[in-house]
Amino acid sequence: MKVTPLADKVVVKRLEANERTAGGIVLPDSAKDRPQQGRVLSVGDGRLLSDGKRVKPQVSEGDRIVFASYAGSEVDVDGDELLILREEDILAVVD
Repeated sequence: MKVTPLADKVVVKRLEANERTAGGIVLPDSAKDRPQQGRVLSVGDGRLLSDGKRVKPQVSEGDRIVFASYAGSEVDVDGDELLILREEDILAVVD
């Protein structure tokens, strides 16, 4: 199933969390931090301005991004946990 976001929304798949620390200690699931990075799966049409024009989104499908800690809404689609967030919650694009 394909999820198509509306307006300035972006659908993101979180990247996997590290299972080991830099020192080699294996972390249990309860101790892992939720990653704040993800891969953009789909992008909406852009933000609607008051004059009726749309602003093209700054991110595109496939971009690796960093987003705010508590940004967006988590949804489960066909067993995949996806995050739908506003474009303004995206902090940076990582190359």
